[in-house]
Amino acid sequence: MLIAPETSTKVKTSPVNGRGLRRSGLSSEIADRLREMIQEGELAPASRIMEKELCEYFEISKTPLREALKVLVAEGLIKHRQHLGYHISEIDIDEIGSIFDVLHGLEELAGRQLCVRIDEEALSAIERKHQAMVVHHVNGKRIAYFRLNQEIHQMIVDAARNPVLSSIYANLMAKIHRARGVANAESLRWQESLFEHEQIMQALSASSASLPQVLREHSEHTAAEVMKALHQLAS
Repeated sequence: MLIAPETSTKVKTSPVNGRGLRRSGLSSEIADRLREMIQEGELAPASRIMEKELCEYFEISKTPLREALKVLVAEGLIKHRQHLGYHISEIDIDEIGSIFDVLHGLEELAGRQLCVRIDEEALSAIERKHQAMVVHHVNGKRIAYFRLNQEIHQMIVDAARNPVLSSIYANLMAKIHRARGVANAESLRWQESLFEHEQIMQALSASSASLPQVLREHSEHTAAEVMKALHQLAS
C-alpha cells in the first residue's frame, strides 16, 4: 500500500472535499498533490500506484485521478505500462551521484564568495529561516524541516550575489529534489544535519575562512546519506 488513508468526514455540500481539494481544476490540484508526494518521498520509486486507494484518500472518482496521472507521466515522474498500470519512476542513482559531485564544488565556491559579499539583511533572513527549521526539528516535522533546509541552502548561495552560480545551483538542486526527499524519508541523520547547519551558521555569521570547507563537507555528508538510502532502496 502506497499511502495510509486517513479517516475523515466527507463534505457533501461544500465545493471543497475532505482533503481540501476544490472541485474546480480538480485534476490539476491532484497532480500537484501527487507531484509533491513523489518529490518528498511519500510515494517511493518503482512503487505501484494503487488507484482505488488514492481515490479513497482524496475522496474523488477515477476520472480526475487518471487525468492527473497522465500529467505526471508526461513529466516523467510516473510510468504507465499496459496491463501493469501506473508506477512511480525510478531514480537514476549514477546521475544523482554526478550531480552531487558538481554541487560540492558550487557550495564551496559560494562559501568563498560569501565571506566578502554577504550583507546583514541576507544574513538575518538566513538566521530567521534557520531558527524556523530548528523548530520543525524539535516538533518532528520532517517534511517541513526538509523544505526549509532546501530553502536555506538556496538562500546561502543567493547571498553570494553571483546570478550564474545561483541559477546553476537551483537547476541542479531541482534535479536531485526527489532523491533527497526519498532519502530524507528513510534517513535518521536529522541530528547530525542540524548540528552541521549550526556550524554553517556560526561560520557564516563570523565570515570565517572555514565557511567554504564547512559547506562542502556538509554537502558531502548529505550526498553520502542520500546515495546510501538510494542504494538500499534499489537492493
